[in-house]
Amino acid sequence: MFDSLSTRLGDIFDKLTKRGALSDADIDEALREVRVALLEADVALPVVKDFVEGVKQRAQGQDVVRSVTPGQMVIKIVNDHLVEMLGGGADGTPGVDPSAINLTGTPPAAILMVGLQGSGKTTTSAKLALRLKNRDKKKVLMASLDVYRPAAQQQLAVLGEQTQTPTLPSVMGEQPLAIAKRALEKGRLEGFDVVILDTAGRLHIDQELMAEVTAVSAEAKPTETLLVADAMTGQDAVNVAKEFNEKVGISGIVLTRVDGDARGGAALSMRSVTGCPIKLMGVGETMDALEGFQADRIAGRILGMGDIVGLVEKAAETVEQEDAEKLAKKMMKGQFTLEDMAEQFKQLKKMGSMEGLLGMLPGVGKVKKQIAEANIDDKMISRQEAIILSMTKAERRNPKVLNGSRRRRIAAGSGTTVQDVNRLLKQFKQMSLMMKKMGKMGKRGMMPGGGLPPGMMPPGTLPPMR
Repeated sequence: MFDSLSTRLGDIFDKLTKRGALSDADIDEALREVRVALLEADVALPVVKDFVEGVKQRAQGQDVVRSVTPGQMVIKIVNDHLVEMLGGGADGTPGVDPSAINLTGTPPAAILMVGLQGSGKTTTSAKLALRLKNRDKKKVLMASLDVYRPAAQQQLAVLGEQTQTPTLPSVMGEQPLAIAKRALEKGRLEGFDVVILDTAGRLHIDQELMAEVTAVSAEAKPTETLLVADAMTGQDAVNVAKEFNEKVGISGIVLTRVDGDARGGAALSMRSVTGCPIKLMGVGETMDALEGFQADRIAGRILGMGDIVGLVEKAAETVEQEDAEKLAKKMMKGQFTLEDMAEQFKQLKKMGSMEGLLGMLPGVGKVKKQIAEANIDDKMISRQEAIILSMTKAERRNPKVLNGSRRRRIAAGSGTTVQDVNRLLKQFKQMSLMMKKMGKMGKRGMMPGGGLPPGMMPPGTLPPMR
Protein backbone atom coordinates (compact mmCIF):
# COMPACT_ATOMS: atom_id res chain seq x y z
CA MET A 1 0.00 0.00 0.00
CA PHE A 2 2.81 2.43 0.85
CA ASP A 3 5.03 1.57 -2.14
CA SER A 4 4.93 4.95 -3.89
CA LEU A 5 5.31 6.93 -0.64
CA SER A 6 8.15 4.66 0.47
CA THR A 7 9.97 5.16 -2.84
CA ARG A 8 9.59 8.96 -2.71
CA LEU A 9 10.79 9.22 0.89
CA GLY A 10 13.66 6.83 0.16
CA ASP A 11 14.91 9.08 -2.65
CA ILE A 12 14.67 12.16 -0.41
CA PHE A 13 16.61 10.56 2.44
CA ASP A 14 19.25 9.13 0.11
CA LYS A 15 20.17 12.72 -0.81
CA LEU A 16 20.46 13.67 2.86
CA THR A 17 22.63 10.73 3.91
CA LYS A 18 25.11 11.42 1.10
CA ARG A 19 25.95 14.82 2.59
CA GLY A 20 28.57 15.13 5.30
CA ALA A 21 26.82 17.92 7.17
CA LEU A 22 23.39 19.52 6.93
CA SER A 23 22.44 23.16 6.97
CA ASP A 24 19.01 24.51 7.87
CA ALA A 25 18.48 25.15 4.15
CA ASP A 26 19.15 21.45 3.39
CA ILE A 27 16.58 20.37 5.99
CA ASP A 28 14.01 22.90 4.69
CA GLU A 29 14.46 21.60 1.15
CA ALA A 30 14.09 17.97 2.25
CA LEU A 31 10.97 18.73 4.29
CA ARG A 32 9.40 20.53 1.32
CA GLU A 33 9.83 17.33 -0.67
CA VAL A 34 8.45 15.26 2.24
CA ARG A 35 5.42 17.56 2.34
CA VAL A 36 4.75 17.04 -1.40
CA ALA A 37 5.23 13.26 -1.05
CA LEU A 38 2.71 13.07 1.79
CA LEU A 39 0.15 15.20 -0.07
CA GLU A 40 0.53 13.04 -3.18
CA ALA A 41 -0.06 10.00 -0.96
CA ASP A 42 -3.48 11.44 -0.01
CA VAL A 43 -2.56 12.45 3.54
CA ALA A 44 -4.90 15.12 4.92
CA LEU A 45 -3.47 18.67 4.68
CA PRO A 46 -3.79 19.52 8.43
CA VAL A 47 -1.99 16.27 9.27
CA VAL A 48 0.80 17.07 6.80
CA LYS A 49 1.24 20.57 8.25
CA ASP A 50 1.49 19.27 11.83
CA PHE A 51 3.85 16.48 10.80
CA VAL A 52 6.26 18.70 8.85
CA GLU A 53 6.26 21.37 11.57
CA GLY A 54 7.00 18.79 14.28
CA VAL A 55 9.88 17.26 12.32
CA LYS A 56 11.26 20.71 11.46
CA GLN A 57 11.39 21.85 15.09
CA ARG A 58 13.45 18.83 16.12
CA ALA A 59 15.52 18.50 12.93
CA GLN A 60 16.84 22.06 13.02
CA GLY A 61 18.41 21.67 16.43
CA GLN A 62 22.18 22.03 16.83
CA ASP A 63 22.48 18.34 17.80
CA VAL A 64 21.27 17.26 14.36
CA VAL A 65 23.18 19.79 12.29
CA ARG A 66 26.48 18.98 14.06
CA SER A 67 25.84 15.25 14.29
CA VAL A 68 28.39 12.85 12.82
CA THR A 69 25.58 11.35 10.67
CA PRO A 70 22.99 14.13 10.44
CA GLY A 71 21.10 12.47 7.58
CA GLN A 72 20.47 9.39 9.69
CA MET A 73 19.36 11.59 12.60
CA VAL A 74 16.75 13.27 10.40
CA ILE A 75 15.47 9.86 9.25
CA LYS A 76 15.15 8.80 12.89
CA ILE A 77 13.19 11.95 13.72
CA VAL A 78 10.86 11.35 10.75
CA ASN A 79 10.44 7.72 11.84
CA ASP A 80 9.55 8.77 15.41
CA HIS A 81 6.95 11.24 14.13
CA LEU A 82 5.49 8.65 11.76
CA VAL A 83 5.04 6.27 14.71
CA GLU A 84 3.33 9.04 16.69
CA MET A 85 1.09 9.88 13.72
CA LEU A 86 0.06 6.26 13.26
CA GLY A 87 -0.42 5.78 17.01
CA GLY A 88 2.28 4.16 19.14
CA GLY A 89 -0.28 2.08 21.04
CA ALA A 90 -3.98 1.56 21.65
CA ASP A 91 -4.05 4.70 23.77
CA GLY A 92 -1.17 6.43 21.99
CA THR A 93 1.34 4.99 24.46
CA PRO A 94 4.31 2.98 23.15
CA GLY A 95 4.29 -0.61 24.39
CA VAL A 96 0.50 -1.03 24.32
CA ASP A 97 -0.71 -3.47 21.66
CA PRO A 98 -2.97 -1.42 19.35
CA SER A 99 -4.50 -4.56 17.84
CA ALA A 100 -5.80 -5.87 21.17
CA ILE A 101 -9.59 -6.27 21.13
CA ASN A 102 -11.34 -5.22 24.33
CA LEU A 103 -13.37 -8.19 25.62
CA THR A 104 -13.73 -7.11 29.25
CA GLY A 105 -16.96 -7.35 31.19
CA THR A 106 -19.61 -10.03 31.53
CA PRO A 107 -19.71 -12.40 28.53
CA PRO A 108 -20.71 -12.23 25.81
CA ALA A 109 -18.72 -9.16 24.78
CA ALA A 110 -20.39 -7.41 21.84
CA ILE A 111 -18.29 -6.13 18.91
CA LEU A 112 -20.13 -3.74 16.57
CA MET A 113 -18.85 -3.61 12.98
CA VAL A 114 -19.79 -0.37 11.19
CA GLY A 115 -18.92 1.28 7.87
CA LEU A 116 -20.14 2.01 4.38
CA GLN A 117 -21.38 -0.62 1.94
CA GLY A 118 -18.56 -2.28 0.03
CA SER A 119 -15.87 -1.58 2.62
CA GLY A 120 -15.59 -5.27 3.52
CA LYS A 121 -17.50 -5.39 6.84
CA THR A 122 -18.95 -8.88 6.39
CA THR A 123 -15.68 -10.50 5.30
CA THR A 124 -13.79 -8.65 8.05
CA SER A 125 -16.33 -9.88 10.62
CA ALA A 126 -15.54 -13.47 9.63
CA LYS A 127 -11.79 -12.80 9.64
CA LEU A 128 -12.03 -11.26 13.12
CA ALA A 129 -14.09 -14.21 14.38
CA LEU A 130 -11.42 -16.63 13.13
CA ARG A 131 -8.66 -14.53 14.72
CA LEU A 132 -10.42 -14.42 18.10
CA LYS A 133 -11.12 -18.15 17.92
CA ASN A 134 -7.58 -19.20 16.97
CA ARG A 135 -5.46 -16.65 18.83
CA ASP A 136 -7.57 -15.93 21.91
CA LYS A 137 -9.43 -19.28 22.14
CA LYS A 138 -12.82 -17.53 22.33
CA LYS A 139 -16.21 -18.98 21.45
CA VAL A 140 -17.63 -16.55 18.86
CA LEU A 141 -21.13 -16.02 17.45
CA MET A 142 -21.71 -13.88 14.35
CA ALA A 143 -24.96 -12.12 13.47
CA SER A 144 -25.84 -10.12 10.34
CA LEU A 145 -27.99 -7.03 10.95
CA ASP A 146 -28.06 -6.16 7.24
CA VAL A 147 -31.68 -6.66 6.12
CA TYR A 148 -31.34 -4.36 3.10
CA ARG A 149 -28.56 -5.81 0.91
CA PRO A 150 -29.71 -8.94 -0.95
CA ALA A 151 -28.13 -12.16 0.44
CA ALA A 152 -26.08 -10.25 3.06
CA GLN A 153 -27.18 -12.60 5.83
CA GLN A 154 -26.56 -15.61 3.59
CA GLN A 155 -23.05 -14.31 2.84
CA LEU A 156 -22.19 -14.22 6.56
CA ALA A 157 -23.63 -17.74 6.98
CA VAL A 158 -21.36 -19.03 4.18
CA LEU A 159 -18.32 -17.32 5.72
CA GLY A 160 -19.32 -18.84 9.07
CA GLU A 161 -19.17 -22.30 7.50
CA GLN A 162 -15.76 -21.54 6.01
CA THR A 163 -14.33 -20.42 9.34
CA GLN A 164 -16.38 -22.95 11.37
CA THR A 165 -17.94 -20.10 13.34
CA PRO A 166 -21.63 -20.28 14.41
CA THR A 167 -23.94 -17.66 12.88
CA LEU A 168 -27.37 -16.50 14.03
CA PRO A 169 -30.11 -18.05 11.83
CA SER A 170 -32.03 -15.37 9.90
CA VAL A 171 -35.75 -14.77 10.46
CA MET A 172 -37.79 -13.28 7.62
CA GLY A 173 -38.91 -9.71 8.31
CA GLU A 174 -36.93 -9.28 11.56
CA GLN A 175 -35.44 -5.78 12.01
CA PRO A 176 -31.79 -4.98 12.97
CA LEU A 177 -32.51 -4.03 16.61
CA ALA A 178 -34.48 -7.23 17.18
CA ILE A 179 -31.72 -9.29 15.53
CA ALA A 180 -29.14 -7.73 17.87
CA LYS A 181 -31.26 -8.53 20.93
CA ARG A 182 -31.76 -12.15 19.79
CA ALA A 183 -28.03 -12.57 19.08
CA LEU A 184 -27.04 -11.30 22.53
CA GLU A 185 -29.68 -13.51 24.20
CA LYS A 186 -28.40 -16.56 22.30
CA GLY A 187 -24.84 -15.61 23.29
CA ARG A 188 -25.79 -15.50 26.98
CA LEU A 189 -27.81 -18.73 26.96
CA GLU A 190 -25.29 -20.79 24.99
CA GLY A 191 -22.09 -19.57 26.67
CA PHE A 192 -20.49 -17.55 23.87
CA ASP A 193 -17.57 -15.29 24.79
CA VAL A 194 -18.04 -12.85 21.90
CA VAL A 195 -20.93 -11.76 19.66
CA ILE A 196 -19.94 -9.96 16.46
CA LEU A 197 -22.72 -7.75 15.08
CA ASP A 198 -22.31 -6.99 11.37
CA THR A 199 -24.40 -3.87 10.74
CA ALA A 200 -25.80 -2.66 7.42
CA GLY A 201 -23.94 -0.11 5.32
CA ARG A 202 -24.99 2.50 2.78
CA LEU A 203 -23.39 3.96 -0.31
CA HIS A 204 -23.04 7.19 1.66
CA ILE A 205 -23.62 8.41 5.22
CA ASP A 206 -27.27 9.29 5.95
CA GLN A 207 -29.48 9.91 8.97
CA GLU A 208 -31.26 6.56 8.67
CA LEU A 209 -27.97 4.65 8.83
CA MET A 210 -26.71 6.62 11.83
CA ALA A 211 -29.99 6.30 13.72
CA GLU A 212 -30.03 2.55 13.20
CA VAL A 213 -26.40 2.06 14.30
CA THR A 214 -26.95 4.32 17.35
CA ALA A 215 -30.03 2.30 18.42
CA VAL A 216 -28.15 -1.02 18.06
CA SER A 217 -25.16 0.39 19.95
CA ALA A 218 -27.39 1.58 22.83
CA GLU A 219 -28.94 -1.90 23.09
CA ALA A 220 -25.77 -3.98 22.68
CA LYS A 221 -23.42 -1.74 24.73
CA PRO A 222 -20.41 -3.01 22.68
CA THR A 223 -16.95 -3.23 24.19
CA GLU A 224 -15.63 -2.38 20.71
CA THR A 225 -17.17 -0.40 17.85
CA LEU A 226 -14.90 -1.00 14.87
CA LEU A 227 -15.11 1.11 11.74
CA VAL A 228 -14.23 -0.93 8.65
CA ALA A 229 -12.71 1.38 6.02
CA ASP A 230 -11.44 0.59 2.55
CA ALA A 231 -7.84 1.84 2.21
CA MET A 232 -8.46 2.40 -1.51
CA THR A 233 -10.93 5.25 -0.89
CA GLY A 234 -8.25 7.76 0.14
CA GLN A 235 -9.40 11.03 1.70
CA ASP A 236 -13.06 10.03 1.67
CA ALA A 237 -12.25 7.27 4.18
CA VAL A 238 -10.98 9.96 6.57
CA ASN A 239 -14.26 11.90 6.25
CA VAL A 240 -16.26 8.71 6.87
CA ALA A 241 -14.20 7.94 9.97
CA LYS A 242 -14.70 11.45 11.32
CA GLU A 243 -18.47 11.29 10.72
CA PHE A 244 -18.94 7.88 12.36
CA ASN A 245 -16.80 8.90 15.32
CA GLU A 246 -18.86 12.07 15.92
CA LYS A 247 -22.28 10.44 15.46
CA VAL A 248 -21.80 6.93 16.88
CA GLY A 249 -18.43 6.85 18.62
CA ILE A 250 -15.87 4.33 17.39
CA SER A 251 -13.16 2.63 19.43
CA GLY A 252 -10.96 1.49 16.58
CA ILE A 253 -10.46 1.27 12.82
CA VAL A 254 -9.94 -1.75 10.56
CA LEU A 255 -8.33 -1.00 7.19
CA THR A 256 -9.20 -3.38 4.36
CA ARG A 257 -7.45 -3.97 1.01
CA VAL A 258 -4.12 -2.91 2.43
CA ASP A 259 -2.50 -5.34 -0.03
CA GLY A 260 -3.80 -3.24 -2.94
CA ASP A 261 -2.16 -0.26 -4.65
CA ALA A 262 -3.72 2.41 -2.41
CA ARG A 263 -1.46 5.37 -1.71
CA GLY A 264 -1.72 4.98 2.06
CA GLY A 265 -2.83 8.50 2.93
CA ALA A 266 -6.00 7.30 4.67
CA ALA A 267 -3.99 5.21 7.12
CA LEU A 268 -1.65 8.09 7.89
CA SER A 269 -4.52 10.54 8.39
CA MET A 270 -7.17 8.53 10.26
CA ARG A 271 -5.34 8.25 13.56
CA SER A 272 -4.65 11.99 13.69
CA VAL A 273 -8.08 13.13 12.51
CA THR A 274 -10.23 10.82 14.70
CA GLY A 275 -7.91 10.09 17.61
CA CYS A 276 -8.96 6.42 17.30
CA PRO A 277 -6.30 3.72 16.80
CA ILE A 278 -6.05 1.60 13.67
CA LYS A 279 -6.34 -1.84 15.26
CA LEU A 280 -6.30 -4.29 12.37
CA MET A 281 -5.68 -4.45 8.63
CA GLY A 282 -6.83 -6.87 5.96
CA VAL A 283 -3.86 -7.99 3.89
CA GLY A 284 -5.42 -10.54 1.52
CA GLU A 285 -8.49 -12.45 0.39
CA THR A 286 -8.09 -15.52 2.61
CA MET A 287 -9.84 -15.74 5.97
CA ASP A 288 -6.57 -15.69 7.93
CA ALA A 289 -5.32 -12.54 6.15
CA LEU A 290 -5.99 -10.15 9.05
CA GLU A 291 -3.03 -8.63 10.87
CA GLY A 292 -2.60 -6.42 13.90
CA PHE A 293 -1.63 -2.84 13.06
CA GLN A 294 1.75 -2.05 14.67
CA ALA A 295 2.67 1.62 14.22
CA ASP A 296 6.43 1.18 14.59
CA ARG A 297 6.52 -1.66 12.08
CA ILE A 298 4.40 0.17 9.51
CA ALA A 299 6.64 3.23 9.88
CA GLY A 300 9.64 0.98 9.30
CA ARG A 301 8.10 -0.38 6.09
CA ILE A 302 7.32 3.14 4.83
CA LEU A 303 10.92 4.26 5.39
CA GLY A 304 12.35 1.11 3.79
CA MET A 305 13.57 -0.39 7.09
CA GLY A 306 11.48 -3.53 6.66
CA ASP A 307 9.65 -5.50 9.33
CA ILE A 308 11.84 -8.41 10.37
CA VAL A 309 9.84 -8.97 13.59
CA GLY A 310 6.64 -9.31 11.57
CA LEU A 311 8.35 -11.71 9.15
CA VAL A 312 9.56 -13.91 12.02
CA GLU A 313 6.08 -13.92 13.57
CA LYS A 314 4.56 -14.98 10.22
CA ALA A 315 7.05 -17.83 9.99
CA ALA A 316 6.36 -18.90 13.59
CA GLU A 317 2.60 -19.02 12.91
CA THR A 318 3.05 -21.02 9.69
CA VAL A 319 5.91 -23.44 10.38
CA GLU A 320 5.34 -26.22 12.91
CA GLN A 321 8.14 -26.45 15.48
CA GLU A 322 8.29 -30.24 15.13
CA ASP A 323 8.70 -30.02 11.33
CA ALA A 324 11.41 -27.38 11.70
CA GLU A 325 13.35 -29.60 14.12
CA LYS A 326 13.07 -32.61 11.79
CA LEU A 327 14.39 -30.55 8.88
CA ALA A 328 17.23 -29.20 11.04
CA LYS A 329 18.30 -32.76 11.92
CA LYS A 330 18.26 -33.80 8.26
CA MET A 331 20.28 -30.72 7.36
CA MET A 332 22.85 -31.58 10.03
CA LYS A 333 23.25 -35.03 8.42
CA GLY A 334 23.41 -33.59 4.89
CA GLN A 335 20.20 -35.42 3.88
CA PHE A 336 18.30 -32.50 2.32
CA THR A 337 16.14 -33.79 -0.60
CA LEU A 338 13.88 -32.34 -3.29
CA GLU A 339 10.91 -33.47 -1.16
CA ASP A 340 12.18 -31.21 1.64
CA MET A 341 12.56 -28.39 -0.87
CA ALA A 342 8.94 -28.84 -2.03
CA GLU A 343 7.80 -28.73 1.61
CA GLN A 344 9.67 -25.43 2.04
CA PHE A 345 7.82 -24.01 -0.98
CA LYS A 346 4.47 -25.03 0.59
CA GLN A 347 5.33 -23.31 3.86
CA LEU A 348 6.47 -20.20 1.99
CA LYS A 349 3.13 -20.01 0.13
CA LYS A 350 1.24 -20.29 3.44
CA MET A 351 3.06 -17.22 4.74
CA GLY A 352 1.49 -15.01 2.06
CA SER A 353 2.41 -13.40 -1.24
CA MET A 354 6.05 -12.98 -2.29
CA GLU A 355 5.47 -9.25 -2.72
CA GLY A 356 4.23 -8.96 0.86
CA LEU A 357 7.10 -11.01 2.28
CA LEU A 358 9.74 -9.13 0.31
CA GLY A 359 8.22 -5.86 1.54
CA MET A 360 9.15 -6.89 5.08
CA LEU A 361 12.85 -7.13 4.25
CA PRO A 362 15.01 -4.04 4.90
CA GLY A 363 16.25 -2.20 1.83
CA VAL A 364 14.12 -4.14 -0.67
CA GLY A 365 12.65 -0.89 -2.01
CA LYS A 366 16.03 -0.02 -3.55
CA VAL A 367 16.19 -3.25 -5.57
CA LYS A 368 12.57 -3.39 -6.77
CA LYS A 369 13.67 -3.05 -10.38
CA GLN A 370 16.02 -6.05 -10.13
CA ILE A 371 13.31 -8.11 -8.40
CA ALA A 372 10.80 -7.22 -11.12
CA GLU A 373 13.31 -8.22 -13.82
CA ALA A 374 13.98 -11.52 -12.02
CA ASN A 375 10.23 -12.33 -12.14
CA ILE A 376 10.16 -13.32 -8.48
CA ASP A 377 6.49 -13.89 -7.75
CA ASP A 378 3.98 -16.43 -6.43
CA LYS A 379 3.68 -18.06 -9.87
CA MET A 380 7.40 -18.77 -9.93
CA ILE A 381 7.18 -20.58 -6.59
CA SER A 382 4.20 -22.58 -7.88
CA ARG A 383 6.10 -23.51 -11.06
CA GLN A 384 9.07 -24.76 -9.09
CA GLU A 385 6.78 -26.74 -6.81
CA ALA A 386 5.04 -28.23 -9.89
CA ILE A 387 8.40 -29.36 -11.29
CA ILE A 388 9.21 -31.29 -8.12
CA LEU A 389 5.70 -32.80 -7.95
CA SER A 390 6.09 -34.03 -11.55
CA MET A 391 9.01 -36.24 -10.47
CA THR A 392 8.72 -39.77 -9.14
CA LYS A 393 9.61 -40.46 -5.50
CA ALA A 394 12.85 -42.09 -6.61
CA GLU A 395 13.80 -39.02 -8.68
CA ARG A 396 13.07 -36.63 -5.81
CA ARG A 397 15.26 -38.63 -3.46
CA ASN A 398 18.06 -39.17 -5.98
CA PRO A 399 18.22 -36.35 -8.59
CA LYS A 400 21.36 -37.91 -10.10
CA VAL A 401 19.16 -40.28 -12.14
CA LEU A 402 17.58 -37.32 -14.00
CA ASN A 403 18.90 -37.70 -17.53
CA GLY A 404 17.79 -35.73 -20.59
CA SER A 405 14.67 -37.77 -21.37
CA ARG A 406 13.47 -37.67 -17.75
CA ARG A 407 13.94 -33.91 -17.62
CA ARG A 408 11.88 -33.51 -20.81
CA ARG A 409 9.11 -35.64 -19.28
CA ILE A 410 9.13 -33.60 -16.06
CA ALA A 411 9.02 -30.32 -18.03
CA ALA A 412 6.04 -31.55 -20.05
CA GLY A 413 4.25 -32.80 -16.93
CA SER A 414 4.70 -29.53 -15.03
CA GLY A 415 3.97 -27.20 -17.97
CA THR A 416 7.47 -25.71 -17.84
CA THR A 417 10.62 -25.93 -19.99
CA VAL A 418 13.71 -28.12 -19.68
CA GLN A 419 15.63 -24.92 -18.84
CA ASP A 420 13.31 -24.34 -15.86
CA VAL A 421 13.96 -27.91 -14.66
CA ASN A 422 17.72 -27.45 -15.04
CA ARG A 423 17.58 -24.16 -13.15
CA LEU A 424 15.72 -25.76 -10.25
CA LEU A 425 18.18 -28.66 -10.07
CA LYS A 426 21.10 -26.22 -10.08
CA GLN A 427 19.49 -24.33 -7.19
CA PHE A 428 18.92 -27.59 -5.32
CA LYS A 429 22.57 -28.58 -5.82
CA GLN A 430 23.73 -25.25 -4.38
CA MET A 431 21.45 -25.71 -1.36
CA SER A 432 22.62 -29.30 -0.84
CA LEU A 433 26.25 -28.11 -0.77
CA MET A 434 25.30 -25.48 1.78
CA MET A 435 23.58 -28.14 3.93
CA LYS A 436 26.66 -30.38 3.82
CA LYS A 437 28.92 -27.50 4.89
CA MET A 438 26.59 -26.75 7.77
CA GLY A 439 26.56 -30.44 8.72
CA LYS A 440 30.35 -30.40 8.94
CA MET A 441 30.23 -27.26 11.06
CA GLY A 442 27.95 -29.13 13.46
CA LYS A 443 26.18 -27.18 16.19
CA ARG A 444 28.30 -24.12 15.49
CA GLY A 445 26.61 -23.78 12.10
CA MET A 446 23.14 -23.51 13.57
CA MET A 447 21.40 -20.79 15.52
CA PRO A 448 19.83 -21.68 18.91
CA GLY A 449 16.66 -23.67 18.23
CA GLY A 450 17.89 -25.16 14.96
CA GLY A 451 17.88 -22.03 12.80
CA LEU A 452 20.30 -20.99 10.08
CA PRO A 453 23.19 -18.66 10.85
CA PRO A 454 22.78 -14.97 9.95
CA GLY A 455 23.15 -14.24 6.24
CA MET A 456 22.32 -17.79 5.10
CA MET A 457 19.03 -18.19 3.26
CA PRO A 458 16.65 -20.98 4.37
CA PRO A 459 16.03 -23.66 1.73
CA GLY A 460 13.53 -22.51 -0.88
CA THR A 461 13.17 -19.02 0.54
CA LEU A 462 13.73 -17.29 -2.79
CA PRO A 463 14.23 -18.48 -6.35
CA PRO A 464 17.58 -17.55 -7.87
CA MET A 465 17.73 -14.20 -9.63
CA ARG A 466 18.58 -14.36 -13.30
